[in-house]
Amino acid sequence: MEQVPRGSGTIELAVLLRFVDIAVDALAAAREEIDALNVYPVPDGDTGTNMYLTVAAARDAFRDAARDGSGHADLVTGLAGLRRGALLGARGNSGVILSQMLGAVATTIAGATTEERNASIMARALREATEGAYAAVGTPVEGTILTVIRAAAEAAEARAEQPGARARDVFTDAAAAAREALARTPDQLAVLRDAGVVDAGGRGLSVILDAAETVLTGRRPTPVTAPIGAHRIPIPTSGGEHPDLTPEGPAYEVMYLLDADDHHVRNLKQVLAGLGDSLVVVGGDGLWNVHVHTDEVGAAVEAGISAGRPHRIRVTHFAEQVEAARGRRTPTRKGRQVVAVAAGPGLEKLFEEGGATVVVGGPGNRPSTGMILEAIRACSAQEVIVLPNDADSVRAAEAAARTAEGDPAMYGDVRVAVIPTEAQVQGLAALAVHEPGRTFDQDVLEMTATARHARHGAVTVAARQAMTMAGPCEPGDILGVIAGDFAVVGSDLDTVAADVLERLLAGGGELVTIVGGEGSDELARRTAAGVEERHPHVDVMVYDGGQQRYPLLMSVE
Repeated sequence: MEQVPRGSGTIELAVLLRFVDIAVDALAAAREEIDALNVYPVPDGDTGTNMYLTVAAARDAFRDAARDGSGHADLVTGLAGLRRGALLGARGNSGVILSQMLGAVATTIAGATTEERNASIMARALREATEGAYAAVGTPVEGTILTVIRAAAEAAEARAEQPGARARDVFTDAAAAAREALARTPDQLAVLRDAGVVDAGGRGLSVILDAAETVLTGRRPTPVTAPIGAHRIPIPTSGGEHPDLTPEGPAYEVMYLLDADDHHVRNLKQVLAGLGDSLVVVGGDGLWNVHVHTDEVGAAVEAGISAGRPHRIRVTHFAEQVEAARGRRTPTRKGRQVVAVAAGPGLEKLFEEGGATVVVGGPGNRPSTGMILEAIRACSAQEVIVLPNDADSVRAAEAAARTAEGDPAMYGDVRVAVIPTEAQVQGLAALAVHEPGRTFDQDVLEMTATARHARHGAVTVAARQAMTMAGPCEPGDILGVIAGDFAVVGSDLDTVAADVLERLLAGGGELVTIVGGEGSDELARRTAAGVEERHPHVDVMVYDGGQQRYPLLMSVE
């Protein structure tokens, strides 16, 4: 396993990759149980789902960022991706708090030196996660995920001080302390005691710490023995000591990402604190994730506008969400719909014209599991076909599909199939043969076969020095991509584009599709003219995709 000495102690990339995979799988398995525990701060039955989606987004971003395109892996870059992925993919109160914890852990590991022991690094990471989580919450409440992370951090620090302690020892003690703290949460919050449950967010965090222990020791910890999942949502609230637990509590959850200078955030927190509760603001370096429960949705969004630029605004009405959790408002679904990830405005238009529901994404801006899941929910179809159109987005799409099919109370009786398209042009080819009149299985089969038969390539510009399958490249070199691998290194866009297309056409073909990127209209037209001159029997279609990073996307069918 690769050790990365640069700013990471001796933490191994392979271990962290295995941890995020196991944590996501563990949360997926525990999601329904955690949802059923969700009585605080609002009994809306989504804590497990939100924590799962948050960690899945962090995992996907970590894996994507850790690869530099030349086959090498970089831990520090991957950790930066994990932090950003958690921030962008955070959902719900517990998800936003968890994103702050994950970001703090990633930052601590990335900044460690080779002189530090791994046990000390991980104990310090849990302490930073604890302090960051408490600082992010407007009004910290004990008996919640905050209590559980603090207990874990204290146990980790105590173990790390012992001579010869290793990271596995630190996480064994931290996970055990978290389970013990979780079992005590009903003694700290009356609403939990009245419902006979432990805290949902704390249970989710315990699952994550158990995953870390499993990775480092091979053991699967015994879960907390307090009553779990023995009731149905919603639990009638008992009044309690928190306004969210009363019928007079806020009616809406408001979340948005915010581009803002850090010094504007303090005033934003003060304004939002006066508009509602369950306030959590996490992030930094100009990007923030804002969460608040309020009756004044417009004022909450306007506060964000005053501080910077809010985007990806999400408003949830608790009454509707609780109804869905009861199962009395199962969404009604009918028909079939395609959900497609599009990497540029022109591609968005092409997919929309083909009848697809579009998720904005692509290299450098890949969608989270939550974004794809939201598109599945919003299209209201009983049968959904997802086209991720990017190799690194396939996993997020598959996670969204499993979540939607596994939660009929929230998403209805939906059937979801993911066609593992690895390029935008493959998605366009698949959508072209989509036929709702066929059976679902037959439609998926035909679309999958068409996507696989579409040989795809691209042209891009090297951003840094690297060793590729076609040899070394320097920043500014033109790279030709075939089936996801760098196959050509050159200095001229037209020459490399022609080379890529000739290689794609070597196996024959009747139709060439060329999608021009942002500002590459002329290049696309010149490339098409070259194909028509050299291969007069081949039809050529040219589209304006508007994608970034790739001046040309190409396919041959």
